[in-house]
Amino acid sequence: MSVLPLVFTSGWASGINAYAVVFLLGLMGVTGVSDEVPPALERTDVLVVAGILFLCEAVADKIPYVDTTWDAVHTAIRPVAGGVVAALLAGQDGSLPQLAAGAVGGTTALVSHLVKAGLRLGVNTSPEPASNIVISLAEDAGVATIIVFALFHPVAAACVAAVLLMLGIILVIFILSRIRRAWQRWRARRERRKAGRGVVGGWG
Repeated sequence: MSVLPLVFTSGWASGINAYAVVFLLGLMGVTGVSDEVPPALERTDVLVVAGILFLCEAVADKIPYVDTTWDAVHTAIRPVAGGVVAALLAGQDGSLPQLAAGAVGGTTALVSHLVKAGLRLGVNTSPEPASNIVISLAEDAGVATIIVFALFHPVAAACVAAVLLMLGIILVIFILSRIRRAWQRWRARRERRKAGRGVVGGWG
């Protein structure tokens, strides 16, 4: 139970940017800033891979509709990452509490991811690209801040994460019709691209 607030917060953050969570936790552990980080996240290979993928996401996440495609690809990745990180934070003995922590982290990451993806679809209905960059920077800063905060004040950080998650769900419900129209335009754009490639292939 003592690790549950940190598990919940890491799950919420993983749903937004799982690579940033893994990289930041590993960095905090390997530099000795926190003793709460499991050794598996402090490995050099884990830090390198997470850092490279974080940089890739930092770019993709700021381009309209590319961010939506990236989110679609990560629908399975972020919840799994959230569950693994949560299980590692809870221990490495394969016990029932550890499995429960993994379930909490994975479920929270899934809900958080769906909220992020939904809000991004709504943002993509805006004709200008600046909003994507602003939202992405705010997400990156928010994840970094709350993960560092959670290592020292886990209960307070979990409360903040819970409030942000609820606000996100309310916003998604509020702009649902706008998101539906954006999703239809995104699918139509994909179909046109596929049709275009088919015409080019036919001429070839």
